[in-house]
Amino acid sequence: MLVTDVAVGILTATRAKANILKIDQRIIGGIAVNISSFPWQVSLQSSGEHFCGGAVYNENIVITAAHCLQAVKISALKVRVGSSYWNSGGTLLAVAALKWHTNYDNLTQVNDVAIIRLATNLTFSSSVKPIELATTDPADNAAAVVTGWGRTDVGKYSRPSELRAIDVNIVSRDKCSSSRYGHGLYVKPSMICTYANGKDHCYGDSGSPLVSGGLMVGIVSWGYGCALPDYPGVYADIADLRQWIVKNAVTI
Repeated sequence: MLVTDVAVGILTATRAKANILKIDQRIIGGIAVNISSFPWQVSLQSSGEHFCGGAVYNENIVITAAHCLQAVKISALKVRVGSSYWNSGGTLLAVAALKWHTNYDNLTQVNDVAIIRLATNLTFSSSVKPIELATTDPADNAAAVVTGWGRTDVGKYSRPSELRAIDVNIVSRDKCSSSRYGHGLYVKPSMICTYANGKDHCYGDSGSPLVSGGLMVGIVSWGYGCALPDYPGVYADIADLRQWIVKNAVTI
């Protein structure tokens, strides 16, 4: 669905009983980092507030999560690039158009990917660079890093102004959907998982990139709570969704 001036924004989906599928948007157990180390990271903002992350794909396309684009008008949507701080520095850009996956499901979070076309082309620098997309999934237990401006404490509503990052490890889809972990069959083929004791993405990190081996391998999507034992963080799988991104980045 191509959107030019309709409602877009953050969604929380619920599941039966204790199995609640929550949009995770916070960095738990992370450290402050400089944008020059992660120059593809961007902040999505509405009414002057950060609400999701994203990644630079090329000079005018940003990749994010579809669930981020369900409840805010495009005229109010801005993208800050090139800054370690979501609320200052870098460049704040308007959005010309956006599109999320036609088969995105807001209950299961299947195909949780979207692209944004910026109103102004980016000028690449040490703090603004695109990231290459993975063509295959990283191996189980491969090292990865996720970045964002999400909340750092489950019980607090304030978010850090400075970009933060956590080191995590890839959990294979088969393992993530097995009885070893709590998500079970909620993990679908368009998803990839990570796990690290006491570390996770959560409120405010949705849409941000998961990077492994210098490639973008995932998009922060959902999870059960934040950094809970035996509940991996779940991401949209770039290798599975890459063809859609490449095709639609040209036509949006």
